[in-house]
Amino acid sequence: MNVIQATGRRKTSVAQVRLSIGTGKIIVNNRPFFEYFPIEYTRETILKPLKITDALGKFDIQIKTNGGGIMGQSGAIQLGISRALVEFNEELHDKLKPEGLLRRDPRMVERKKYGQKKARKRFQFSKR
Repeated sequence: MNVIQATGRRKTSVAQVRLSIGTGKIIVNNRPFFEYFPIEYTRETILKPLKITDALGKFDIQIKTNGGGIMGQSGAIQLGISRALVEFNEELHDKLKPEGLLRRDPRMVERKKYGQKKARKRFQFSKR
């Protein structure tokens, strides 16, 4: 059986995606897709590359993800699925690229600085 592996990253989340031809079954960290992602928005984010390429229900997807939160993990999975689809069929690149699904989101959390409350927020100034 032809199995394609791809990795996706977003913020501090990493997702390893295994794509194989099948019936559309999605497993995330050994749990069903709808159980792991109960929020509709995160499910839509993940399934976007499959909908654009008309591949919804044509692949079985097994995902291992860790780090970050639900939103970061959904973005990482989206990138991993997009990369796996392009590896499966190079012609899908032209459909996914304009949607921005093949580019890793470079935004990361800015570090906290000393002498400040957060990354940019300062302690309250007191004149006296």
